[in-house]
Amino acid sequence: MALIQCQFYSEVLNLSTSMTVILPQQTTTQIGMENNRGREKLQTLYLLHGLSDDDTIWTRRTSIERYVAPLGLAVVMPQVHHSFYTDMKYGNKYWTFLTEEIPSIARSFFPLSDAREDNFVAGLSMGGYGALKWALNYPEQFCAAASLSGVTDIVKRIKTSSPEDGLFPLIFGTEDISGTKNDLFFLIKSVSKLKEKPLIYQACGTEDFLYEDNIRFKELCEKVNYKITVNFGPGEHEWGYWDTTIQDVLEWLPLKKSN
Repeated sequence: MALIQCQFYSEVLNLSTSMTVILPQQTTTQIGMENNRGREKLQTLYLLHGLSDDDTIWTRRTSIERYVAPLGLAVVMPQVHHSFYTDMKYGNKYWTFLTEEIPSIARSFFPLSDAREDNFVAGLSMGGYGALKWALNYPEQFCAAASLSGVTDIVKRIKTSSPEDGLFPLIFGTEDISGTKNDLFFLIKSVSKLKEKPLIYQACGTEDFLYEDNIRFKELCEKVNYKITVNFGPGEHEWGYWDTTIQDVLEWLPLKKSN
């Protein structure tokens, strides 16, 4: 595998930023690693970080590089700060950066496929929200999306946040975001009507503070007949859980075998 710390300039953000990228490499003599690279244009997983982290966190807290090595899968991990993957009311346009600029720039730098069946998105916590939001707003772009301990009910989180926490007003302003592209409950009902929609994997630990929100999201999916794969079991909001669960996600992804 090749691990690339990629610094580049963003026209959308008007600043220099970064993404961490894992690319498959075909090797035969590397001890303790099975590496496969069998496609000219690579299947790609966009892997999103949580609120307190950055684009390097998945490689620092998990063995994601080792997990994807035999799969021939590229992984793109962008940096979005405290944006909740949103064009901020008072801040930068991280939604536009994520959904328009990152794929375009990454594909210009690296041999990544733009075919729907070759593209997947996943994330944890804030990144779980971002992954579902991206896939449900652009179902034509992604074959599958996975949320690990995701913030599935952002409307509730905003309404129950303390006045001392000024983060959400900076991101979303003071308007009610119910029924908008930022509301996963609204999006799942809309996308459920489509013939072609992304597969969804939802995981959350039963001891996680976001567990009840995730249960409500699952129940809504069932109500609107949106079939999802659910993994609820013992676990907290921590990296031991995510390191284990991302391996389950990789097994679940509908990957094409490398030639």
